[in-house]
Amino acid sequence: MKANKLRLHGVYLAYDHGMEHGPSDFNEENVSPRFVIDLARKAEVDAIILLKGVAKAYYDKSVGVPLILKLNQKTQLFKGEPVSLQTCSVKEAVRLGASAVGYTVYAGSRYESLMLKEFGRIEEEAVKYGLPVVMWSYPRGKEIKDDEAPEVVAYAARVAMEMGADVVKLKYPTDESALGWVVKSAGKTKVFLSGGKRLGDEGFEEHVRKVIAAGFSGIAVGRNVWQSSDPINRLKKLKSITG
Repeated sequence: MKANKLRLHGVYLAYDHGMEHGPSDFNEENVSPRFVIDLARKAEVDAIILLKGVAKAYYDKSVGVPLILKLNQKTQLFKGEPVSLQTCSVKEAVRLGASAVGYTVYAGSRYESLMLKEFGRIEEEAVKYGLPVVMWSYPRGKEIKDDEAPEVVAYAARVAMEMGADVVKLKYPTDESALGWVVKSAGKTKVFLSGGKRLGDEGFEEHVRKVIAAGFSGIAVGRNVWQSSDPINRLKKLKSITG
């Protein structure tokens, strides 16, 4: 399947929650991948983020929205040190029509070396296919006391840059004055805000305005859109903020 070219700017609609969170985030409407993929198409978002099972069953080129296929995943059922390892190859992502691939790294976990090694191999393979690579850079583990502390978020940005990521997805730091430093720490890697936990519409939009002003390239948002009462207009408003 020929992929659409990914724009490294704007709004990415994330729907990669079903594996890690189970169905607890969903209602009768958004539990269906068709519903969320249709949102992406109608709102003309810049990309949709899926895992391979949903992409295989529901995504095709007629959607008209670039696909970022996330290559590693885990469940919440295991309560030990966080680790998420590869479950889909770059080759399969290409076959499914992906315009980019993504991978989560939990720096600070006792298993960080395994994830960093896999990410390095995936990045090298993705370059051969001409695919951008997105890193979900989420420091976690028993040594990480506050994963939204500004110094931790900046470190997460730097890890992505040093590993060769084209895009890094980060949490919003607790100290907003650090937003510019986070961007500088990422170098040429494009920085996207993670939508994260459900916030009120105005609160989330204010976060988006601040990160864009600080130099972020966009947002990767899921629950803050498809859990809302008017997700299409919500996406269009977020697109107007990111430009």
